[in-house]
Amino acid sequence: MDIGIVGLGKMGANMAVRLIRAGHRVVGTTRSPETVQSLAAEEGMVPAFSLSELVAALAAPRAVWVMVPAGQATEDVIKELTGLLAPDDIILDGGNTYYKDDIRRAEGLGANGIHYIDVGTSGGIWGLAEGYSLMIGGGVEQVARLRPIFETLAPAHDQGWGHVGPTGAGHFVKMVHNGIEYGLMQAYAEGFEIMSAKTALGLDLHQVAQIWRHGSVVRSWLLDLAANALAEDPRLAGIAGWVADSGEGRWTVFEAVDLDVPAPVLTLALQQRFISRQDESFAAKLLAALRNQFGGHEVKRVE
Repeated sequence: MDIGIVGLGKMGANMAVRLIRAGHRVVGTTRSPETVQSLAAEEGMVPAFSLSELVAALAAPRAVWVMVPAGQATEDVIKELTGLLAPDDIILDGGNTYYKDDIRRAEGLGANGIHYIDVGTSGGIWGLAEGYSLMIGGGVEQVARLRPIFETLAPAHDQGWGHVGPTGAGHFVKMVHNGIEYGLMQAYAEGFEIMSAKTALGLDLHQVAQIWRHGSVVRSWLLDLAANALAEDPRLAGIAGWVADSGEGRWTVFEAVDLDVPAPVLTLALQQRFISRQDESFAAKLLAALRNQFGGHEVKRVE
């Protein structure tokens, strides 16, 4: 099946590779010609060096998956694609877009006969090997048309993906997913900080993480990644306790307020990230290390 991918960063490139290796024809473009050339030479991706080249290389009706940073970059790509695509073509946004922007975009594209699908995508840098969790919003017919793509990107054809509702629903669910992620990460970070502070016992935090990974009720993929980070640097001495947030946690808290839904854990987890930018702490270091482990997000290094 034909699919175009705009944006070949870590996740976009891995998605392209997973699709190509499953037999799909992928046309890809990104700002770096070297990346395009490399994926073409090493994986067989069809190279495109502009959006117009990408659209021309796809068979109609076209499907173009946008994997560029949420915000103005995505807006600019979709605006340019609107002038290049034809009625019944589909644009998919797999970035961390605010769901209300999805609804607005779908209405604008619909006036031109172009369909829009929002795909909340989780899996980070591990998706190539493990598959991606896909939370999909959009029209029933359009989602069904691209089912082979979703089945290939997911961990299995019948696991880890689903059409969760109309336009905006995919990114809404991904937003809440990331809010929950904040809370889980904060709980691990605080627990490990308590153990780190109990110096009299001389605890090996990597050993503890390894024990908990098997059989305990708190085992999870995040704990696996914590163990990885602690194996690399048991005291996390090389990581600054400064933790970024990419927006979804804030949006989740805003929705909780708007809906009169109490969400104290998620709200406090978000606030802890703000605190991390002012005060150094082991908990913040572990949060930063976890984001690096599962998503390849940059960490601030201690000089």
